[in-house]
Amino acid sequence: MKLIIQIPCYNEAETLEIALNDLPKKIDGIDEIEILIINDGSKDNTVEVAKNWGVNYVVNFKRNKGLAKGFMAGLDACLRNGADIIVNTDADNQYVGGDIEKLVRPILDGKTDIVIGERPIMTTEHFSPLKKKLQKFGSWVVRKASNTDIPDAPSGFRAYSRNAAMQLNVTNEYTYTLETIVQAGRNKIAQMSVPIRTNDELRPSRLFSSMFGYIKKSILTILRAFMMYKPLRFFSLFGGIIFAFGALIGIRFLFFFFQGTGNGHIQSLILASTLMMIGFQTFVIGLQGDMIAANRKLLEDIQSRVRKMDYDGDKK
Repeated sequence: MKLIIQIPCYNEAETLEIALNDLPKKIDGIDEIEILIINDGSKDNTVEVAKNWGVNYVVNFKRNKGLAKGFMAGLDACLRNGADIIVNTDADNQYVGGDIEKLVRPILDGKTDIVIGERPIMTTEHFSPLKKKLQKFGSWVVRKASNTDIPDAPSGFRAYSRNAAMQLNVTNEYTYTLETIVQAGRNKIAQMSVPIRTNDELRPSRLFSSMFGYIKKSILTILRAFMMYKPLRFFSLFGGIIFAFGALIGIRFLFFFFQGTGNGHIQSLILASTLMMIGFQTFVIGLQGDMIAANRKLLEDIQSRVRKMDYDGDKK
């Protein structure tokens, strides 16, 4: 049983060695533990620090491509190098390395395929009250979109079985954390959460430059994932609201019409017709999206089989 711990890095020379030193050297049930870093276009000596420490693999990007691209490149490299379990952690030592055993244990015991670390958000001192509320609300939205019970959706401290990693795709360019939960929930991949610890903050987050930017990108990511994986529900709800407004305005026009004063409310009739037509067209878009989603599921199944042949061939 081989575990590869992947660490996305972007100018992490100051904190990377601290994170590497905190990683476990041995875990019961794991025969090999190897380390892989994804150098996402770092301009400092991140790679030199990693090589001097003795990491096993380095995935290099010539320019910064973002966390989502780095995550998928890391999964690809881990699978090609024979990983049976892949753990993703951060280079800023946010997570306690000793808790990696908590992540891999349910997979080793055959209970699940994905394990996500649940941070003690409400007691984390460097999280502002607003950020705590937003994290909690965002996780609730993801749970509704994915039909899962993951309490800390933005957590990047997580473990994947080889089978689960082969089925994952990330299409947005912001972050993998939210989309992969929605995707795994849609594809019925078993996932669970375990409580973990966090370390003191060594540097500010680089994922977003402001709270407004974080909110905007998170909302867009969740909406995009919801539209991709549950298009009929999304567009039916959206179209139903528009259609209902149109119907109410139409009823209002009929009320005046039967009272003999409808001539002065022709604008209401036009608006009602327009809204009801838009609502119906939105529902039709949902039907088309649902058919596209069915085709995407077939393509994902084909991709998973191709990946299995490709990666297992490399493993041999």
